Amino acid sequence: MTRRNKQTVAVVGGLIVAVLIGVGAWVAISPGSYDRSHDGCITVNVPSSTGGGLIHQCGAAARATCRSAFARHDKIALLTRPQCRLADLAEQSKPAASADPGSG
Repeated sequence: MTRRNKQTVAVVGGLIVAVLIGVGAWVAISPGSYDRSHDGCITVNVPSSTGGGLIHQCGAAARATCRSAFARHDKIALLTRPQCRLADLAEQSKPAASADPGSG
């Protein structure tokens, strides 16, 4: 190999390494939209027959799931509740109190 060929190989190899480092950093910093529960969306990791499943819901579906989670006491409900709190859906999941507790 000539000296120029060696330099070309070194530059191309360096560029490939730089791109791989950049992609790795991007993946570590920005894991995607399913990274955490927030702003009315929940993301719950649940056990399944294949090792694990991901529940990601927003809006009405998330509110319904959170209402159900606070009404039940099974393992999935217990895993879902903290995610509902992070998404600010815990308060909406509680049953509405009577407007006039003195009447009856």
